[in-house]
This record gives sequence, C-alpha cells and structure tokens, in this order.
Amino acid sequence: MKNTQLRTFFKAAFASTALFASAASAQEACSTYTVSDGDTLATIALAAYGVSDYQNIFNANRSVINNPNVLSRGLVLQLPCLDGSLPNGLSADQVIQQQEQFAAARPNNTAYQPPIRIVTVSNWPPFASDELEGGGMFPRLATTALNRGENNRDFTISYVDDWDSHLSVLLPLGAFDVSLAWTTPDCSKDYVPGGDAATRCSYLSTVPAYETITAFYSLADSSYAQATSYEQFRGSRFCVAEGFPSVFLEENNVMPPALELMILGTPLDCMEAVLLGTADIASATPGLFDDLRSQLNITGEIVENPFVNYQTMLTFYADRSNPKAPEIIAMLNRGLNEMRESGEWYAVVSQALRAHNEALMADEQ
Repeated sequence: MKNTQLRTFFKAAFASTALFASAASAQEACSTYTVSDGDTLATIALAAYGVSDYQNIFNANRSVINNPNVLSRGLVLQLPCLDGSLPNGLSADQVIQQQEQFAAARPNNTAYQPPIRIVTVSNWPPFASDELEGGGMFPRLATTALNRGENNRDFTISYVDDWDSHLSVLLPLGAFDVSLAWTTPDCSKDYVPGGDAATRCSYLSTVPAYETITAFYSLADSSYAQATSYEQFRGSRFCVAEGFPSVFLEENNVMPPALELMILGTPLDCMEAVLLGTADIASATPGLFDDLRSQLNITGEIVENPFVNYQTMLTFYADRSNPKAPEIIAMLNRGLNEMRESGEWYAVVSQALRAHNEALMADEQ
C-alpha cells in the first residue's frame, strides 16, 4: 500500500461494509452456517446481510478458509453479529481485556531494551491514523503483538504520509525499525528483478497482519466470468485502477503481452469500462464492488468470477540492513500468531472496523 488511490479504495470498501451492518438480519447474522453445495461467500453474505461484501465473514473464519473460492460442503462458518462479535462468544472488548490481563500476569524482563520505532501514515482510516484509538487497526495490531507471544517491548509510533520514503529512505537509514503496512506478494516465487513484486520481497516481512480479497468482475455473459484459472484471462482487456496493485497478474505470469493491461484513473472508471464493453475484466474488493454497483445502478449486468480471486496480504516491513530486523520480525510474528489463536486479532480488527463504520454513518446523517 502506498498512495492516495489505495487509501481511497479501502475507505470506499469499508463504507460499503457500513451498509453490511445496517442491512443485516439479526436472526441470520449472529449465527453459524453450514455450507451447502453451490454456496459462495458472496451468496452467503447476500442472504445474511443483504450485500455481497463477504470480507467480514472471511475475517471471522480465517482459521478454516484457505481459499474463498473453495468452500467444502458441511463446513461450519461463523457469521459475525452486528457489533462485530462472534456467535455465542465474548465481545471484542471482553476478549481484549482478557488477553491484557493474561499479559499483565506474565513475568516481565526488567533489562532495558530500546523502544521499537514504528512508522505509518496519518490519513488511512481505519488502518492507520493519528486521530484513531491506538493509531488505527495496524498500529494496534503491531503494538499489541509486541506485548504478546512472550514479548515485552516498548515502542514509539510516528506518522509520515510520504509512503515512498518509508522504504526508500527511512528504513534503510535506520530512522525507523518497522513500516506499517504493505501489500506483499508470494515471495516464494521468482519475479523479474526490479519489478514491484521483486522489490517488495527484498524486505523482511511479518506473517500477514490482515488479508483482503481482490475479486475479478466481468459482464455476466462474458466467458471471463466463468474462467477457472488466470491462464484463461489471457487475451483479455484487464482494467486496474491507477495506483492499485496488479501483482496477482505478475504472480500468475499473465502480464502483457499475454493480455492488455488497462490503467484507468479510478475503480469506477474500470467498472464503467466493463459495463461499456471497452474492458473485459476489472479488479476490486467485494466491498468496493458493492459501493460501485450502487453508484452505477448495476443489478446483474456485472458479476464476480466465482472461481478465481486473489488474497492480498498486508504485512509489516523491516529493512534487511537493520541488524535488529530479524529479531523484531520474529517478535511481531510470535505476537500476531498468538493473537490469531486467542481471538484477539479478530477482536482488534472488528473493533476498529466497527468504530470506522459508526463514524462513516454519522458523517452521512
């Protein structure tokens, strides 16, 4: 993540999630659901909440969903409640309080260790903002992780809105230890040297702090709407909004000239191009698509491909030249993994999203 377009993308996505809560049926939402043949996360979300944005369901079921396009019959999913809590579970506040009590009861290492210096941006709600509680979702996840997993580390947080400077200047010069947060490709793959994916993979990164879904949208009667692999996207006119990642094409070896990559100004421009037939495919998150569909008054003309999507991993970066980087990344990983296991990760995420949604709805009134 690194620019205004991407921040606008997430703001639109979570604005749509605000509708998710207001349109939900409490009887279907705060419950468990057993997957049947033909179910997708989008159809489940539509039935339970009235919109096809399934990011919240994906967040709540990360331990059982590896691929959002592959739901096994009989899989039991938790459909989040309207306040973000899980069915028959503790509230986000209760989970966080419980984990803080456990951490406080652990023995502390009294030896002095310098604070870990964290840098992020100030205008990326709900992910990072100096006006949000705890600095936003990512600062809260990072700082909590530094005090979980048998860690006990102090930290400082600074806000620098020039994204490019984080990786090009601030981390290499040692001004900061960690930058929050970055779209990270699958670094087990080989990439063309100097490309965006290869550059990202040159940094040390944590386990995923958050994952979003990038889905692919085509006209309902297009063959691309039923493509079962990236290979079948070859020959298409593929639209990506300016500043948005296209690493999924690089990872799957379908960059130009295998297809025509169209870069338009906004996600709305890409969706309009699909609607008008000047593009075959557009990428967006399900939440963003719900917002765009409303703006364009789309009903069934454009559909999400049910077989192919991309899990965008957002991770925390440290520079390899920093001698403390391996230790810091290891600490963050221990903490994040413990938070996933205890449920605190989901509690922090749902609490941050709920606060953001409430602020968005208040602005609209």
